[in-house]
Amino acid sequence: MKIEWHRKIKDLLDTAIYIKDIKGENFFNISSLIEDISKVYEDFYQYDEKFIENFIVQVENRLKFIIDEGEKTLTPYEIVKIARHPQRFTLQDILENVYDSYIELGGEGELNIDPAVVCAKATIVRKVGNELYFHQVMVIGHEKGHGEDFRQGGSAKPWGNEKALRYMKMAETEGIPIHFFIFTPGAYPIEDYPGSAQQIARNLYYMAKLRVPTVAFISEGGSGGAEAIGLADKRLMAEKGYYSVISPEGAAAIEAKIKDGRPPRELVEKCAKALKLTAKDNLEFGVIDKIIPEPPLGARRKDYEFFKKLRFELIKATDEVILQTRSLKILRKYALSKQDTEEFKFFVNWDLDEDEIEILIENRYKKYRKMSQWAVCEPKSVFKTFFDLGHTFSLKFKNEIKYRILKPSHKTFKKFFDELSSESSLLLKPVSDPVKTVYNLIVGKKIKTKLPTPILIEEEITPYTSPLALEDKTVTCPEAEKYGCPDLWVPDLYGEFCGVCPNCGYHFPLEYKWYLNNIFDKNSVKTFNDDIASGNPLGYEGYAEKLKEAREKTNLKSALLSFEAKIGGISLVAVMLIGDFRQGTVGVAEGEKFIRAIELAKITRRPFLALVHTTGGIRIHEGTLGLIQMPRCTMAVRDYVDAGGLYIVIYDNNSYAGPVASFLGSAPYQFALKSTRLGFAGPRVIRETTGQDVAPDYHSAENALKRGHIQGIWDRRELRKNLFKALLTMGGKNLYYR
Repeated sequence: MKIEWHRKIKDLLDTAIYIKDIKGENFFNISSLIEDISKVYEDFYQYDEKFIENFIVQVENRLKFIIDEGEKTLTPYEIVKIARHPQRFTLQDILENVYDSYIELGGEGELNIDPAVVCAKATIVRKVGNELYFHQVMVIGHEKGHGEDFRQGGSAKPWGNEKALRYMKMAETEGIPIHFFIFTPGAYPIEDYPGSAQQIARNLYYMAKLRVPTVAFISEGGSGGAEAIGLADKRLMAEKGYYSVISPEGAAAIEAKIKDGRPPRELVEKCAKALKLTAKDNLEFGVIDKIIPEPPLGARRKDYEFFKKLRFELIKATDEVILQTRSLKILRKYALSKQDTEEFKFFVNWDLDEDEIEILIENRYKKYRKMSQWAVCEPKSVFKTFFDLGHTFSLKFKNEIKYRILKPSHKTFKKFFDELSSESSLLLKPVSDPVKTVYNLIVGKKIKTKLPTPILIEEEITPYTSPLALEDKTVTCPEAEKYGCPDLWVPDLYGEFCGVCPNCGYHFPLEYKWYLNNIFDKNSVKTFNDDIASGNPLGYEGYAEKLKEAREKTNLKSALLSFEAKIGGISLVAVMLIGDFRQGTVGVAEGEKFIRAIELAKITRRPFLALVHTTGGIRIHEGTLGLIQMPRCTMAVRDYVDAGGLYIVIYDNNSYAGPVASFLGSAPYQFALKSTRLGFAGPRVIRETTGQDVAPDYHSAENALKRGHIQGIWDRRELRKNLFKALLTMGGKNLYYR
């Protein structure tokens, strides 16, 4: 009995320390209580049994009171501390207490390929009456561990996310559901192959159309690292978890413009509240589906009641995903209503046939398409709504008739005619060849074969004078010391040189209007969805004023411009992320405009071009509503590419973070202009995360090409010509001009 009591006092001491870490050392004099418990624990065998028994009861009652009081005053930043705490349950605890058996796939401990990501084949058992039913699932998640440094606190390296993708594909092959578990402060920011941003983009692109049911559970969901395994059919979240576009500390550092050191505690707590990162907030925003209740001040390693609840919710969530693919809605609703208890009333087969898989993928697309739409700022009347619906319907109808009925019939007839002509020529060849030979000898020239007339691109377009070219002065190339570049006269540099040093090829930044006027055919650029504006859905303090300033500065309503244009007569749909508007960051408005543009390109079978003037990532002031644009836009990309579209991305200046780790990085064809800086996180974030400084050229386009992150480096002076060549030679036969 004494051994049990000694262990019990240790548990009470851990609980008291846990409360102190979450609520602070002055909360209900918790520090004094810790001293009392520690003294009894250390001198345990000097006390008699009666004292120990009474002491345990008193301390238990005291701690229960303090925990209940602490729960009443819990703040968002305290919730962040709960999710991060070393006593918090981890994926290993879930594998051992939620699943009935499991086999980890990969090496053990430090020998694992990125120990921050654990993949396991697991069995979870459902009891219905006296019957037991065994389900096989693939478990993929972040492992923070209990103090193991090699796990990097659950921050996945690129090859960890690659491992996750590999076992997603294995689950797909075996036809078993996947349970994702998100315990990460964010991805480990390195560009080593396969690259942090690019691998997250690959994961999102593949998850968009995974052919098996997926359920995600979020405890700590930090930024793009969470999205790498977060795109799921059902998204559950721990009541004391957090899910955010950035850590409160990171947001505070940005708000205070701190380059080194820690931001003040008050600002961190303020940012945690402003980011609206709690489970309750995220459920209200519609970016998660359900909250899993936890005990006061959060579940820890030995909260077995919580594990029992989580087990039930994981099975139930998987059932819901499966049943939503079944055709009989009445039976489906009945089945779901009967599962809304602590026990299962019937068995649901988790196998899907081909038709159900198609419905599963369609449901997933619809789910994410609707996310955050309520936050889109767009002035709309009833008339405009019906007009837009009618216009979209007519476009779809016209193009379906044109490309699914008329053109296939034309192609079939042409193919038949060509084959008939070919067969006829083969039959006549023995007779025609001698005649041709005699003809050539007499006339002295060969019979010419008629070639199709190529589409020509005019070399000259309407001259556009950059405002930068109006200054009568010279500038020095940043690479002058290295390459001996002479000083450049500004009117020449920003005029005929297109902002490119003629000696070394260094690219000076140019305004976004230069591209609109120099890349596309004259008078062909026609913008659309201009009324969709960036808003302030979180009510973030001071953000509305910043948006107003950006609108006045640029005369734009968001950082993304969507337009139709032509290059050499080829019609395309394009978007541009504009650095002048909040550093080209992406929020709800930008995500919605991107999706509508790529959907238009799909309907009209036109190429889709994304020009990145600059992007600084996902806009932190819009929280998870901004973050969710990563999977939303990537799903639209996957849908467009699978439909036979041609998607090309051109990077310029600086391109970082979320967009590169999703809808930009998932493009089949990505090119960067020389002097572009491209990556997942900037040098400061890498230094803070890894403790290491990176080389000055770490994010250069040349290194991105070496790592396989892009497909080529282009010169701005040849951008129009190279894009035209790409439009002619890339993409499949589904494009309208094929």
